[in-house]
Amino acid sequence: MIFENRKDAGAKLAQVLQKYKGKGAIVLALPRGGVPVGAEVAKTLNLPLDILSVRKIGHPGNPEYALGAVTENDTTVFNEQEKSQIDPIWLAEETKKQIQEAQRRRILYFPMNPKPITVNQTAILVDDGVATGLTMEAAIKQLQSLASQTRSGRLVQIVVAVPVIPKETAQKFRKLGVEIIALEEPQEFLGSVGSYYKNFPQVSDEEVITLLKK
Repeated sequence: MIFENRKDAGAKLAQVLQKYKGKGAIVLALPRGGVPVGAEVAKTLNLPLDILSVRKIGHPGNPEYALGAVTENDTTVFNEQEKSQIDPIWLAEETKKQIQEAQRRRILYFPMNPKPITVNQTAILVDDGVATGLTMEAAIKQLQSLASQTRSGRLVQIVVAVPVIPKETAQKFRKLGVEIIALEEPQEFLGSVGSYYKNFPQVSDEEVITLLKK
């Protein structure tokens, strides 16, 4: 399946998430690319929309290649094999930098709401797709950590809802106790999320802010 754009992917994704319509759930989009998808899901299902700010840690030799990922709450996930070959001083500095950027984006996008609402709700994590899975895994682990630390309530369920995810990655996430809802779960991944879209432009901060205000 090839999607026209992120809005189209979100509309199609919402159709397979109908069981959550108006029912004690929250859509947590991963900025920036996940926000147009998540906004469409939240609108269709009549659910609140928030973000979970996650940043990729790019390889020093190829920034587009994900070495790891960090969240606004300092949760980190790494490709351990790649990590072992990286200068630890550089990695510590880059990790700190990306955590600060994740926190900056949280404040920029939602200045009056500094933390995602996750107590006594089903959290539906939405992105425009999953490739290596590191950013989504970091988001999952942050939610699991928050749930374990919360005394007054708990996450009922974590759902990863994406247009496309490699089958191997989906199976890995299911072992973490997460429900996966995907429109495409290919055995042979095309190599990038953008390969599953006709139109896949960069999403700006301004677009994210506009969508979150609706």
